[in-house]
This record gives sequence, C-alpha cells and structure tokens, in this order.
Amino acid sequence: MTDAPERPFGKRDRLARMLRVVAVLRGHPEGIRPAEIARRVGVATRTVYRDLTALEQEVGVAVWSENGLWGVIDDEFLPPLKLTLDEAMAVVLSARLMVRYADKYDPDLAAAFEKLEEVLPAALAEHVERTLDILARHPRDAAFSEHVHRLTRAWAERRVVTLEYEPARYAPEAAARKAVVRPYLIEPSLQTHALYLIGWDETRDGLRTFKIERIRDVALTPRRFDPPEPGSLEEALRGAWDIIADQPSTAVALRFAPAVASRVMETTWHPTQRVESGADGSLVWRATVAGTIEIRLWILSWGDEVEVLEPAALRDDVAATHRRAAALNGG
Repeated sequence: MTDAPERPFGKRDRLARMLRVVAVLRGHPEGIRPAEIARRVGVATRTVYRDLTALEQEVGVAVWSENGLWGVIDDEFLPPLKLTLDEAMAVVLSARLMVRYADKYDPDLAAAFEKLEEVLPAALAEHVERTLDILARHPRDAAFSEHVHRLTRAWAERRVVTLEYEPARYAPEAAARKAVVRPYLIEPSLQTHALYLIGWDETRDGLRTFKIERIRDVALTPRRFDPPEPGSLEEALRGAWDIIADQPSTAVALRFAPAVASRVMETTWHPTQRVESGADGSLVWRATVAGTIEIRLWILSWGDEVEVLEPAALRDDVAATHRRAAALNGG
C-alpha cells in the first residue's frame, strides 16, 4: 500500500498538524510507529517523518526513536511552575551567575529568562531584560548547543552515548579517541567557565570527566543504564577541587604568608580542608583533593604569598612555573 497524494499545507495547517503529532506522541509514552501516527492524524507516513524531523530541528521538541517506535521525552513539556516573588528572584540570581561565567550564548537559558520576564514585576522584569541583552552579545556556537541538547536528553533518559573526544592541549601524550559513556551529570565550572560531562567511561572502565567544548561529536545509543549508587557520585565529587574527580586522591599542604592568612581563613575552599595558624601569623592549609590539575591554578593565583609543602611533585611544578614566568616577563 502506497501513501496517497497529499494536498499542499499552509503554515497554519502545518502547525496544527504538528501539534496533533505531538499530542499523539505524548499519549504514547512507550512509543508509537509513524504509520500509526499517520493514520491518527490523517496524513501520509512520509509527512509524519518530515514532521518528526521538523519538531526536533525547527521547533526544538526533543523526540526519540528506537526499534521503529517514536516518542517525546517525558520531561519535554513540564507543568506550570508557580513561584513566589522571593523564589523567582532566587532563580533570576542563579541564572545571572550562569550568565556572568558563560562564554557562549545559551538559547535555553535565554528562553527561561524570557518566560520569567513575563510574570515578574516591572522592576525585576527590567533586570531580566538587561540580562538578556548581555546574553545576546555572547558568541553563538551551534555545534556546542546541539551537543549539550543531546547530552541532556541522554542524561534524562539514562541512555548510553558515544563520543568523539579531543584531549587537552596540555596533555600532548593523549590522543583523540572515541568513548562509550553513561552520562551521570552535566556540571558547570566557575574556574574554566565551561560545561563538563561526568560519567562512567565504559571504554576506560572508570569515572571520567569530559569538557563538552572538546567533544567533536556525540550520538545517543538505544542502550539504557542504571543510575550510580545513591550518594556515590556526590562522594566522588567531594574530592574534586572544581570538576575533575577521576584523579588519584592527593594530600596537599600549603603555607600561606601572614599577609594573606586571614583572607584564606575566611573561606572554606574544600570540604576536607584543615588549617593551623603559626606563631608568626602564617597559615598551614591542608586538604585531600582529586589530583593537582585544578588546585595548581589556585595556588599559582596567590603568587609569592604561598609555599607548597607537599606533594613534592607539585612543589617542583609550581617553582618551575614561576621561573618560566619570571624569564618570560624579564625577571
């Protein structure tokens, strides 16, 4: 049996038809075949395939397909959220923090701001509008946004993904590789102003951290995975200085000069930190962190006001970095 010839659809007809397709998808959370959608909507099957593609690529509705069945992500359409004025302000401030540290335009963050703006009092709405103006000046990166969307979908559906990943330039021994990953978490970093995927790398049989900007391609597989044991991911991240939790635990000891000791004590920099004040006003700071890649940058930011006591390899690295900096700057 072949599809019957179709009459041309106007824009309004096409929109109404696509809304009906979405309604059918939502009514079948287990999935439905395009031929059955076509029968219910009253169009050719090939039109349904075009509409499914348009829903994802043009409208931004996240659909899934597996074994011939199609569906829409359960959380694609969330119920209305009622917020008090103080709760809405808390959301605005959280998003403002994201805007300050983001280095790319985030269409989903912009859409969330626009919805908030509609329901806020004038004074707060003007604040949101200024935030949207700032966000609009950020550069666009369509590939990055698409990768975030696919990873978010995989995270929400607990689906395994395949990645093509480019290593960091500071690790010349690492080569570009493919990875099969169970996405556990997408996390922003205040230190690098970037987004990271944290998940179980089946290729390396361990928890790994992937900077999303270095992902060259990502594809969802039909395979599902069970979530990690409750609390296990949080416990692993507890050792991270910022994002990286897949490095060996390392005991770090630092001595801060009296001039900055009080500033260091004002903040809890890491959940494992321990401090000890010296008779001369200095401060010995200790913590156990996952590797030294991230804490190294924090140590260097204190210049000559901090001395690395341990580990020895980190002390040597910081000293060599300062020597190179002095030579580069004419010291």
